Amino acid sequence: MRFTPREIERRALRPTDVRIEILYAAICHSDIHTVLGEFGPPGYPVVPGHEIVGRVSAIGDQVTQFKVGDIAGVGCMVDSCGTCENCRDDREQNCLNGATFTYDYPDKVSGGRTYGGYAKAIVVTEHFVFRIPPGANLPGMAPLLCAGITTFSPMQHWKLQPGQRVGVVGLGGLGHMALKLGVARGAEVTVFTTTPGKIADAKRMGAREAVLWSDEASMKRWANHFDLILSTVPESYAVQPFMDLLKLDATLVNVGALGELRVNGLANIFGRKSLAGSLVGGVAETQEVIDYCAARNITAEVEIIRPDQIQEAYRRVLNKDVRYRFVIDMGAA
Repeated sequence: MRFTPREIERRALRPTDVRIEILYAAICHSDIHTVLGEFGPPGYPVVPGHEIVGRVSAIGDQVTQFKVGDIAGVGCMVDSCGTCENCRDDREQNCLNGATFTYDYPDKVSGGRTYGGYAKAIVVTEHFVFRIPPGANLPGMAPLLCAGITTFSPMQHWKLQPGQRVGVVGLGGLGHMALKLGVARGAEVTVFTTTPGKIADAKRMGAREAVLWSDEASMKRWANHFDLILSTVPESYAVQPFMDLLKLDATLVNVGALGELRVNGLANIFGRKSLAGSLVGGVAETQEVIDYCAARNITAEVEIIRPDQIQEAYRRVLNKDVRYRFVIDMGAA
C-alpha cells in the first residue's frame, strides 16, 4: 500500500454537471478495503474518497440547485440509471442497472474507472451533489456523506422510536455516528466495543451503557433486550452473541462487514430474530441526514490530517487508533 501524488483528468463540464474544488475528504474503512484488494483486484491507480465537502467552482448551463461559491458535498455515488424502479423510489444505491460509485468503479460517462475525493477537484452530475448548510462545520460534516447516511438509513427503515433500546456494535467511524444519531432520536443506546479506552468516549457521546465484548457477564445481562442493533464492525465475526441480545421479532442490521457473519439458525428461529443488511442511502435520504444533523449540531468527531499523512492514517485506522474519523485537508501543504 503506497500513496504517491499524480495528475488525474476530470471530464469537461456537461450541462448538468457541477465542478467542486475539494476542501475536505474523510477516510472511510471502505477506502482501506479497496486499496488492500479486499473487494477484489483494484483498478490501479486508485483515488479513494467518498466523503467529500468542497466549494462549487463551475456549473453547467442546466444546473438549477447550485451556484458558484456554494458549499457542496459528494458521497458514495456519482450516477445511476435514474429510470429503474429503485431509482424512481429514491433508492439509487440499489439501482437495478448498477449505480456508479464514486471511486474505482466503471465510469459510464468518461470510460475507465472513477476517481474519488483524495484530489483537488471532482465533477459530478447535479443530482448526486448535496447542499451543505451555511455555517456548518465542514470537516465534521464530510463523514455524514457515508458514515452518517449508512447509520441513519437503517434507523429510518426500521423506524427507530424515542425510548427504544438500540445497540451499536463497534465504536469507530460508523459506530460513533450511529451512537450520536440514536441519542438524537431519543433512543436508549448501548455501545459494544473491544477497546477499553473507548468506554468513556461512548458515555461522553450519550451512550446509556458501554460494554466490552470480552465481559461475558455483561453480555448475558443484555440478553433479549434490544429493539434494534446496528453492527458497524468492518470485518467478519461471529455475530450470534449479538443476535442473542435482540428481543423477540427484533433485527440486527449489518452495515459493516462484507464477508461471513456466523449465526445459529435454531436460536434465531426460536426468537423470530432477523439479520439484515443495509447499504448507505439514496440521494433524498442523504440530503435528509445532512439537514437533520446540521439542525441539531451533530457532526463527526474528526482528526484533520494533511495529504502526506494518508498512509500513516491508514495504518492507524487498522490499529484502531483514530477518534473517530480522519479528514484530509486537501488544501494543506
